[in-house]
Amino acid sequence: MKTSKPRLEKCDCTIIHQEVVNSVAENMPEEESLYDLAELFKVFGDTTRTKILYALFAAEMCVCDIAVLLNMTQSAISHQLRVLKQARLVKFRKEGKIVYYSLDDEHVKEIFEKGLIHINEMKS
Repeated sequence: MKTSKPRLEKCDCTIIHQEVVNSVAENMPEEESLYDLAELFKVFGDTTRTKILYALFAAEMCVCDIAVLLNMTQSAISHQLRVLKQARLVKFRKEGKIVYYSLDDEHVKEIFEKGLIHINEMKS
């Protein structure tokens, strides 16, 4: 049984809507900013990092707690936290010998929330 491929809609017009093109071009972010944005979204592209972000969305946690939660080694969690810190998605604070991690700021929560909302809407 053959399954048909979804058809992509294509534009058959040959008219360039120059006003629209110019307006978008004027407001297009710098190339470096778009590159940085793509790099940020790559960080979200790993399931383990997404699980860590979800955990930190719920509560501030130490590496030991995250490792137990995700059934992973502390070393593996530390590696992923390093990537998340470099992307400025998580921050840490020390309390004695314990290091607690949390989301870096409200923007990270918003990005995460919006992503979840979008995914849940797609399922509906």
